[in-house]
Amino acid sequence: METLYYILNLLMQFFEYGVFFYAVFIMSSYIIIAFVSAKIVKEYKKQQEVTDYEELLTSPMLPSVAIIAPAYNEAMTIVDNIRSLLSLHYSNLRVIVVNDGSKDDTVQKAIDAYDLYKIDYFYNERIPTQKVRGIYKSKNPAFSKLIFVDKENGRKADAINAGMNVADSEYFACIDVDCIIEPDAFLKMIRPIMQAGDKKMVAVGGIVWLVNDALIKKGTLIQVKAPESFIARVQVIEYFRAFLLGRTAWSAINGLLLISGAFGLFHRNTAIAAGGYKHDTVGEDMELVMRMHVYMRDRKEKYQVGYIPEPLCWTEAPDNYKILGSQRHRWTRGTIECLSIYRKMFFNPKYGVLGMLSYPYWLFAEWMAPFIEAGGILFFILVALLGLVNWPFFFALLLLVYTFSTFFSIFAIYTQEKSYYKYREVKDILMLTLTAMAEPIIYHPRVTYWALKGNFDLWRNKNVGWGNMTRTGFKKK
Repeated sequence: METLYYILNLLMQFFEYGVFFYAVFIMSSYIIIAFVSAKIVKEYKKQQEVTDYEELLTSPMLPSVAIIAPAYNEAMTIVDNIRSLLSLHYSNLRVIVVNDGSKDDTVQKAIDAYDLYKIDYFYNERIPTQKVRGIYKSKNPAFSKLIFVDKENGRKADAINAGMNVADSEYFACIDVDCIIEPDAFLKMIRPIMQAGDKKMVAVGGIVWLVNDALIKKGTLIQVKAPESFIARVQVIEYFRAFLLGRTAWSAINGLLLISGAFGLFHRNTAIAAGGYKHDTVGEDMELVMRMHVYMRDRKEKYQVGYIPEPLCWTEAPDNYKILGSQRHRWTRGTIECLSIYRKMFFNPKYGVLGMLSYPYWLFAEWMAPFIEAGGILFFILVALLGLVNWPFFFALLLLVYTFSTFFSIFAIYTQEKSYYKYREVKDILMLTLTAMAEPIIYHPRVTYWALKGNFDLWRNKNVGWGNMTRTGFKKK
């Protein structure tokens, strides 16, 4: 019995002191991230006011860019999305859509809409991929920038590698084919590359936001609205926090470990030299960025991973818990795999900010958080059953955590609205604010569960592939 009380006392001390300091660390880091990001966004907006993008568009020094868009069962949106890519304002551009063995009529929809025909094309397989069944171009000169690749299924990483093999550009952009890209997105993405000086800009990311229930006309975003469903609205807030606040802050110190697979720009030869996208991880976007960091640092080359704190890419969010849970499950597995592969970074001064700050933060704040939360809940149930809970202190602490979480989300909404004013109706902001208040109670427990399940399934080596996301399609005007 004494041993049991001794163990219980140790657990109580851990959760009273250890978890307290962990919570202080998390909250403090969020506050720093929020205000650093807000300052960076403000400075960026000032720079944009004096930048002449028309002059940049006609510059003979404009690097060549190939957009690589993997497509898997995208029949609902393939035509509009290709149209959107072809309408981008960038003179030195190629659009490469890679059909990764779709089981629906994605290929036929593209052939019919863009008058495609199969061509003889030299396929330089610098990175091994699944078999390419055919490469298509359009008979219509208006679509001369388009190349459509049809290949056997090999998952997203294999599709992007095939696109890199087809491309001949200096940079390639990795985007999801279900995205809507702002017309001047690549002019803004290329600007830090042209201003990098003696540093090689190996990758540039941009803000990805959600377009559910927005109005789309011929592949162009007309009006953004707060999604009607709670599931989509809460993801909008998540994206505000992650892209507008989190990644903006990390990019300021060249400590960005992740550029979204939905929208990123990479130096093609560096990506190929580093080995391209890996097939044996579901976190291929994060893994490639981390590998490129290691590749450049091991060679002691000057480089940078940049970031544009502006909404340049819009995509459709999962609109039911089953699909969303599958997505978050894969994200968790991808994070774990990447942290495991590059564990040599952990507090390793050789990797600078990455090793001493970025990697430890991802480990403690991203990976460990669900375990701390779940452990805290189980411990609370135990001490409640034993009658050892200080209820006034418990409710005060619960209110503090809830208030902080809600405040951080509302701050993200406020920063977005003040900087970019994308939601023009008051009811949209009100709906997002109410969603932020409900998120910690209704939604966050599910996120914790999906993260724990991702860890558990990885440990028992349960395989989860790319998976399907059923699209509802964009609203059209």
